[in-house]
Amino acid sequence: MKKRDPYGFELIMDLHECNVSKFNRKSLKDYFAKLCKEINMKREKLYFWDDIGISEKDKQTSPQTKGTSAVQFILTSTIVVHTLDILGKVYVNIFSCKSFDRKAAEVLTKNWFESKKGRTYFMERI
Repeated sequence: MKKRDPYGFELIMDLHECNVSKFNRKSLKDYFAKLCKEINMKREKLYFWDDIGISEKDKQTSPQTKGTSAVQFILTSTIVVHTLDILGKVYVNIFSCKSFDRKAAEVLTKNWFESKKGRTYFMERI
């Protein structure tokens, strides 16, 4: 069987014991700008999902759901971040059909969120 070139690449990071002061729209917007510059990705639309503008009774209070989620579309796919305020955790997925420097992305992300623990996975998508 002939080996195929990968369709794309995905970096998955589960980061724990992070600095929760970075879990807000301004910080995440700055993170996406810096990350995209670092890994040479063209930014497109950015969307947030959080409790801003939500009534008090509808706000998330569970440790598993309270936080900010964001999707940064890039020309070649997406970067997705989910923060968990109470647990001090961040989950990041960088997916692109264009190759990128996964080590640079990992170092910048861990440093940005000041993660003390976590796991990282990298895969080629076929």
